[in-house]
Amino acid sequence: MKRSDKETFVADFQSRLQEAPVLYLTDFSGLDVKSITVLRDRLHESGAEYLVVKNRLLKRALETADMELPDLSEHLKGPTAVILAGEGPVGPAKALTDFAKEHGDRPTFKVGIMDQQLLVEGQFKRLATLPSREELLAQLAGALQAPMASLAGVLQAKLQETAGLLDALREKKAEEG
Repeated sequence: MKRSDKETFVADFQSRLQEAPVLYLTDFSGLDVKSITVLRDRLHESGAEYLVVKNRLLKRALETADMELPDLSEHLKGPTAVILAGEGPVGPAKALTDFAKEHGDRPTFKVGIMDQQLLVEGQFKRLATLPSREELLAQLAGALQAPMASLAGVLQAKLQETAGLLDALREKKAEEG
C-alpha cells in the first residue's frame, strides 16, 4: 500500500469515527470471505459497517484522531476488524452476537469504545441482550397507554352501572304506575 493510500485511509477512517459514536474491535480469524460478506450485510442492516483493517493503520488513525479515545494498542494484535456503529450500540451488538452463535463463536469480540469510554466483553454481552430501540419505544408506549386504558375502563363501567340503575328505575316506575 502506498503512503498516500495509507494517509487517505487514516483520514477517511477518522471522519467515519467522528460520525459513529460506537466502535467494536473483533477477531475475524476462522471466517471465510463469504461469511464475512454475510456479516457485513447483517451489520449494515443494523446501521453499522464492518471494516477489515491493518492494525498499524488503525493504531495510527486512533492515535491521531481529534477525539480523546482510550488506548487500544494492546488489543491490536492478530486479525482485526472494526465495526463502526452510527445508529446506536445495541443493533450491531445483537447482529454480531447472533452471527457468532451461528458460526462457531466467530468473530470474537476484542474490545469496544462507546461515548469515548472503553467497553469490555461483559458490557458488550449486556448490550447484545437489550431490546432494540423499536421494542423499547413500544414498551414505553404501552406503559403510557396503560393508565389511559384503565381510566377508560373505569369510566365505561360507571356508565354501564348508571345505565343499569336507570333501567331498574324505569322498570320500578312502570310497575308502580
